[in-house]
Amino acid sequence: MTHPGIHTIDTGFVRPRFDAAYLLVHEGHGAFIDCGTNHAVPRLLQALPEAGIEASQVDWLILTHVHLDHAGGAGELMTHLPNARLLVHPRGARHMIDPSQLWAGALAVYGEEVMEKAYGRLRPVPAERVVEAPDNFTVDLAGRSLRCLDTPGHAKHHMAIHDQHANVCFTGDTFGLSYREFDTDKGPFMLPTTTPVQFDPDALHASIRRLLTLKPEAMYLTHYGPVEQVEHLAGKLHEMIDAMVTIAQRVENPPDRHTRLTGALTNLYAARLAEHGWQGDRESLLHLLGMDIELNAQGLGVWLDRERR
Repeated sequence: MTHPGIHTIDTGFVRPRFDAAYLLVHEGHGAFIDCGTNHAVPRLLQALPEAGIEASQVDWLILTHVHLDHAGGAGELMTHLPNARLLVHPRGARHMIDPSQLWAGALAVYGEEVMEKAYGRLRPVPAERVVEAPDNFTVDLAGRSLRCLDTPGHAKHHMAIHDQHANVCFTGDTFGLSYREFDTDKGPFMLPTTTPVQFDPDALHASIRRLLTLKPEAMYLTHYGPVEQVEHLAGKLHEMIDAMVTIAQRVENPPDRHTRLTGALTNLYAARLAEHGWQGDRESLLHLLGMDIELNAQGLGVWLDRERR
Protein backbone atom coordinates (compact mmCIF):
# COMPACT_ATOMS: atom_id res chain seq x y z
CA MET A 1 0.00 0.00 0.00
CA THR A 2 1.19 3.52 -0.67
CA HIS A 3 -0.05 6.88 0.53
CA PRO A 4 1.09 10.16 -0.98
CA GLY A 5 4.25 11.66 0.45
CA ILE A 6 4.90 8.93 3.03
CA HIS A 7 8.26 7.12 2.96
CA THR A 8 8.99 4.12 5.20
CA ILE A 9 12.58 3.89 6.46
CA ASP A 10 13.97 0.70 7.98
CA THR A 11 16.16 1.96 10.83
CA GLY A 12 18.20 -1.26 10.92
CA PHE A 13 17.56 -1.83 14.63
CA VAL A 14 17.74 -5.51 15.69
CA ARG A 15 16.91 -6.99 12.25
CA PRO A 16 15.40 -5.99 8.91
CA ARG A 17 11.74 -4.92 9.04
CA PHE A 18 11.72 -4.64 12.82
CA ASP A 19 11.86 -0.88 13.47
CA ALA A 20 10.55 1.84 11.14
CA ALA A 21 10.76 5.60 10.97
CA TYR A 22 8.71 7.63 8.54
CA LEU A 23 9.43 10.65 6.38
CA LEU A 24 6.52 12.80 5.24
CA VAL A 25 7.17 15.13 2.31
CA HIS A 26 4.67 17.75 1.20
CA GLU A 27 5.16 20.77 -1.05
CA GLY A 28 8.93 20.72 -0.54
CA HIS A 29 8.79 20.40 3.26
CA GLY A 30 9.53 17.34 5.37
CA ALA A 31 8.78 15.83 8.76
CA PHE A 32 10.25 12.72 10.31
CA ILE A 33 8.04 10.64 12.58
CA ASP A 34 10.24 8.70 15.01
CA CYS A 35 13.90 8.18 14.25
CA GLY A 36 15.20 4.94 15.75
CA THR A 37 18.63 4.96 17.39
CA ASN A 38 21.80 6.93 16.68
CA HIS A 39 22.83 4.17 14.27
CA ALA A 40 19.77 4.92 12.11
CA VAL A 41 20.72 8.54 11.42
CA PRO A 42 22.68 7.82 8.19
CA ARG A 43 19.68 5.92 6.83
CA LEU A 44 17.34 8.80 7.66
CA LEU A 45 19.60 11.34 6.01
CA GLN A 46 19.97 9.12 2.94
CA ALA A 47 16.17 9.02 2.63
CA LEU A 48 16.00 12.80 2.14
CA PRO A 49 17.50 13.07 -1.38
CA GLU A 50 15.67 9.90 -2.36
CA ALA A 51 12.44 11.73 -1.42
CA GLY A 52 13.53 14.87 -3.29
CA ILE A 53 14.38 17.21 -0.41
CA GLU A 54 17.40 18.37 1.58
CA ALA A 55 18.05 18.37 5.32
CA SER A 56 17.36 22.11 5.46
CA GLN A 57 13.81 21.46 4.23
CA VAL A 58 12.87 19.28 7.21
CA ASP A 59 10.63 21.27 9.53
CA TRP A 60 9.91 18.68 12.23
CA LEU A 61 11.07 15.56 13.99
CA ILE A 62 7.92 14.21 15.66
CA LEU A 63 8.28 11.51 18.32
CA THR A 64 5.43 9.17 19.22
CA HIS A 65 7.19 8.58 22.56
CA VAL A 66 10.70 8.60 23.98
CA HIS A 67 11.52 4.89 24.24
CA LEU A 68 14.96 4.48 22.73
CA ASP A 69 13.98 2.38 19.72
CA HIS A 70 11.78 5.31 18.67
CA ALA A 71 13.70 8.33 19.92
CA GLY A 72 17.23 7.33 20.86
CA GLY A 73 18.74 9.03 17.81
CA ALA A 74 16.79 12.28 18.15
CA GLY A 75 19.64 14.40 19.48
CA GLU A 76 22.05 13.15 16.84
CA LEU A 77 19.55 13.58 14.00
CA MET A 78 18.67 17.13 15.05
CA THR A 79 22.30 18.20 14.62
CA HIS A 80 21.88 17.47 10.88
CA LEU A 81 18.52 19.26 10.49
CA PRO A 82 19.30 22.98 10.83
CA ASN A 83 15.72 24.24 10.56
CA ALA A 84 13.83 21.47 12.32
CA ARG A 85 12.11 21.50 15.67
CA LEU A 86 11.43 18.42 17.78
CA LEU A 87 7.80 17.75 18.72
CA VAL A 88 7.12 15.47 21.68
CA HIS A 89 4.48 14.70 24.30
CA PRO A 90 4.71 17.11 27.27
CA ARG A 91 5.68 14.20 29.55
CA GLY A 92 8.60 13.32 27.28
CA ALA A 93 10.07 16.75 26.57
CA ARG A 94 12.41 16.87 29.55
CA HIS A 95 13.95 13.54 28.56
CA MET A 96 14.90 14.92 25.16
CA ILE A 97 16.45 18.05 26.69
CA ASP A 98 18.31 15.98 29.28
CA PRO A 99 18.43 12.29 28.32
CA SER A 100 20.50 11.24 31.34
CA GLN A 101 17.55 9.58 33.08
CA LEU A 102 16.64 7.65 29.92
CA TRP A 103 20.24 6.49 29.62
CA ALA A 104 20.50 5.51 33.29
CA GLY A 105 17.27 3.51 33.20
CA ALA A 106 18.27 1.55 30.11
CA LEU A 107 21.84 1.17 31.38
CA ALA A 108 20.57 -0.54 34.52
CA VAL A 109 18.79 -3.13 32.37
CA TYR A 110 21.26 -3.72 29.54
CA GLY A 111 24.73 -2.60 30.72
CA GLU A 112 27.05 -0.10 29.05
CA GLU A 113 28.49 -2.39 26.37
CA VAL A 114 25.06 -3.34 25.02
CA MET A 115 23.82 0.24 25.26
CA GLU A 116 26.70 1.62 23.23
CA LYS A 117 26.37 -1.13 20.62
CA ALA A 118 22.57 -1.04 20.30
CA TYR A 119 21.78 2.63 20.79
CA GLY A 120 24.90 4.80 20.87
CA ARG A 121 25.42 7.62 23.33
CA LEU A 122 22.33 9.83 23.71
CA ARG A 123 22.68 13.50 22.79
CA PRO A 124 20.52 16.25 24.32
CA VAL A 125 18.33 18.46 22.16
CA PRO A 126 18.58 22.20 22.90
CA ALA A 127 15.52 23.27 24.87
CA GLU A 128 14.73 26.08 22.43
CA ARG A 129 14.28 23.51 19.65
CA VAL A 130 11.83 21.34 21.62
CA VAL A 131 8.07 21.90 21.27
CA GLU A 132 5.57 20.17 23.57
CA ALA A 133 2.47 18.73 21.90
CA PRO A 134 -0.59 18.60 24.16
CA ASP A 135 -3.61 16.61 23.04
CA ASN A 136 -4.94 17.78 19.64
CA PHE A 137 -1.87 19.93 18.92
CA THR A 138 -1.70 20.33 15.14
CA VAL A 139 1.35 20.82 12.95
CA ASP A 140 0.95 22.52 9.58
CA LEU A 141 3.38 20.89 7.15
CA ALA A 142 3.07 23.23 4.16
CA GLY A 143 -0.72 22.94 4.34
CA ARG A 144 -0.80 19.28 5.44
CA SER A 145 -2.31 18.94 8.93
CA LEU A 146 -0.70 16.49 11.36
CA ARG A 147 -2.76 16.21 14.57
CA CYS A 148 -1.20 14.80 17.74
CA LEU A 149 -3.44 12.62 19.89
CA ASP A 150 -2.70 11.67 23.49
CA THR A 151 -2.75 7.85 23.41
CA PRO A 152 -1.58 6.35 26.73
CA GLY A 153 -1.61 2.65 27.56
CA HIS A 154 1.80 1.63 26.27
CA ALA A 155 3.37 4.69 27.90
CA LYS A 156 1.97 7.78 29.59
CA HIS A 157 4.05 9.98 27.27
CA HIS A 158 2.71 8.42 24.07
CA MET A 159 0.96 10.19 21.24
CA ALA A 160 -0.24 9.10 17.82
CA ILE A 161 -0.22 11.37 14.79
CA HIS A 162 -3.19 11.64 12.42
CA ASP A 163 -2.18 12.68 8.91
CA GLN A 164 -5.46 14.19 7.77
CA HIS A 165 -4.29 14.54 4.15
CA ALA A 166 -3.77 10.79 3.69
CA ASN A 167 -6.18 9.84 6.51
CA VAL A 168 -3.70 7.52 8.18
CA CYS A 169 -2.33 7.32 11.73
CA PHE A 170 1.25 6.92 12.85
CA THR A 171 0.71 4.86 15.95
CA GLY A 172 4.11 4.22 17.52
CA ASP A 173 3.35 1.28 19.81
CA THR A 174 -0.30 2.06 20.63
CA PHE A 175 -1.69 -0.06 17.80
CA GLY A 176 0.66 -2.92 18.65
CA LEU A 177 3.27 -4.80 16.64
CA SER A 178 2.85 -6.56 13.32
CA TYR A 179 5.90 -8.20 11.80
CA ARG A 180 5.71 -8.98 8.12
CA GLU A 181 7.15 -12.47 8.66
CA PHE A 182 3.82 -13.45 10.24
CA ASP A 183 1.62 -12.28 7.36
CA THR A 184 -0.61 -15.02 5.94
CA ASP A 185 -3.59 -15.10 3.60
CA LYS A 186 -5.56 -13.99 6.67
CA GLY A 187 -3.58 -10.76 6.70
CA PRO A 188 -1.30 -9.29 9.38
CA PHE A 189 -0.86 -10.82 12.84
CA MET A 190 -1.27 -8.26 15.63
CA LEU A 191 0.43 -8.29 19.00
CA PRO A 192 0.13 -5.69 21.80
CA THR A 193 3.31 -4.48 23.43
CA THR A 194 3.28 -4.26 27.24
CA THR A 195 6.88 -3.10 27.60
CA PRO A 196 7.68 -1.81 31.11
CA VAL A 197 7.03 0.35 32.95
CA GLN A 198 3.72 2.10 32.20
CA PHE A 199 1.46 -0.55 30.64
CA ASP A 200 -2.18 0.17 31.43
CA PRO A 201 -4.69 -2.15 29.71
CA ASP A 202 -7.74 0.07 30.25
CA ALA A 203 -5.93 3.10 28.82
CA LEU A 204 -4.61 1.06 25.89
CA HIS A 205 -8.09 -0.20 25.01
CA ALA A 206 -9.37 3.39 25.13
CA SER A 207 -6.53 4.70 22.97
CA ILE A 208 -7.18 2.07 20.29
CA ARG A 209 -10.88 2.92 20.30
CA ARG A 210 -10.05 6.60 19.96
CA LEU A 211 -7.92 6.01 16.89
CA LEU A 212 -10.75 4.04 15.28
CA THR A 213 -13.11 7.00 15.61
CA LEU A 214 -10.97 8.74 12.96
CA LYS A 215 -11.78 5.92 10.50
CA PRO A 216 -8.21 5.87 9.12
CA GLU A 217 -7.36 3.99 5.94
CA ALA A 218 -4.22 2.55 7.53
CA MET A 219 -2.14 2.48 10.69
CA TYR A 220 1.60 3.06 10.27
CA LEU A 221 3.33 1.03 12.98
CA THR A 222 6.90 1.46 14.17
CA HIS A 223 7.13 -2.35 14.33
CA TYR A 224 6.54 -2.65 11.36
CA GLY A 225 5.06 -0.70 8.49
CA PRO A 226 1.50 0.15 7.40
CA VAL A 227 -1.48 -2.14 7.96
CA GLU A 228 -5.02 -1.79 6.63
CA GLN A 229 -8.36 -3.39 7.69
CA VAL A 230 -7.94 -1.43 10.91
CA GLU A 231 -11.34 -2.28 12.47
CA HIS A 232 -10.65 -6.01 12.14
CA LEU A 233 -7.09 -5.69 13.43
CA ALA A 234 -8.23 -3.56 16.37
CA GLY A 235 -10.57 -6.36 17.38
CA LYS A 236 -7.65 -8.79 17.38
CA LEU A 237 -5.60 -6.39 19.50
CA HIS A 238 -8.39 -5.99 22.07
CA GLU A 239 -8.72 -9.78 22.32
CA MET A 240 -4.98 -10.24 22.76
CA ILE A 241 -4.69 -7.53 25.43
CA ASP A 242 -7.42 -9.26 27.43
CA ALA A 243 -5.77 -12.68 26.98
CA MET A 244 -2.40 -11.36 28.17
CA VAL A 245 -3.94 -9.64 31.18
CA THR A 246 -5.76 -12.86 32.10
CA ILE A 247 -2.48 -14.78 31.97
CA ALA A 248 -0.83 -12.22 34.23
CA GLN A 249 -3.67 -12.27 36.75
CA ARG A 250 -3.41 -16.06 37.06
CA VAL A 251 0.23 -15.81 38.12
CA GLU A 252 0.04 -14.75 41.74
CA ASN A 253 3.61 -13.96 42.79
CA PRO A 254 5.77 -17.06 42.96
CA PRO A 255 9.57 -16.77 42.79
CA ASP A 256 9.45 -18.02 39.20
CA ARG A 257 6.74 -15.56 38.10
CA HIS A 258 8.74 -14.15 35.20
CA THR A 259 9.56 -17.61 33.85
CA ARG A 260 5.92 -18.60 34.06
CA LEU A 261 4.85 -15.42 32.30
CA THR A 262 7.30 -15.87 29.42
CA GLY A 263 6.25 -19.50 29.00
CA ALA A 264 2.55 -18.69 29.04
CA LEU A 265 2.96 -15.81 26.58
CA THR A 266 4.97 -18.03 24.25
CA ASN A 267 2.21 -20.64 24.32
CA LEU A 268 -0.46 -17.99 23.73
CA TYR A 269 1.33 -16.52 20.73
CA ALA A 270 2.08 -19.95 19.28
CA ALA A 271 -1.58 -20.95 19.51
CA ARG A 272 -2.83 -17.69 17.99
CA LEU A 273 -0.25 -17.86 15.18
CA ALA A 274 -1.33 -21.40 14.36
CA GLU A 275 -4.94 -20.18 14.13
CA HIS A 276 -3.66 -17.39 11.87
CA GLY A 277 -2.20 -19.98 9.50
CA TRP A 278 1.48 -19.32 10.19
CA GLN A 279 3.55 -22.41 9.44
CA GLY A 280 6.72 -21.62 11.44
CA ASP A 281 8.03 -23.75 14.28
CA ARG A 282 8.65 -22.75 17.90
CA GLU A 283 12.30 -21.97 17.24
CA SER A 284 11.33 -19.51 14.52
CA LEU A 285 8.72 -17.97 16.78
CA LEU A 286 11.28 -17.39 19.52
CA HIS A 287 13.75 -15.96 17.02
CA LEU A 288 11.19 -13.38 15.87
CA LEU A 289 9.37 -12.72 19.14
CA GLY A 290 11.91 -13.56 21.84
CA MET A 291 12.67 -9.93 22.68
CA ASP A 292 8.98 -9.00 22.71
CA ILE A 293 8.08 -11.97 24.91
CA GLU A 294 10.75 -10.97 27.41
CA LEU A 295 9.71 -7.30 27.49
CA ASN A 296 5.99 -8.09 27.56
CA ALA A 297 6.51 -10.40 30.53
CA GLN A 298 8.50 -7.73 32.33
CA GLY A 299 5.82 -5.12 31.67
CA LEU A 300 3.02 -7.39 32.86
CA GLY A 301 4.99 -8.05 36.03
CA VAL A 302 5.38 -4.34 36.72
CA TRP A 303 1.67 -3.82 36.05
CA LEU A 304 0.75 -6.66 38.45
CA ASP A 305 2.90 -5.18 41.21
CA ARG A 306 1.33 -1.76 40.69
CA GLU A 307 -2.22 -3.19 40.72
CA ARG A 308 -1.63 -5.14 43.92
CA ARG A 309 -0.30 -2.29 46.01
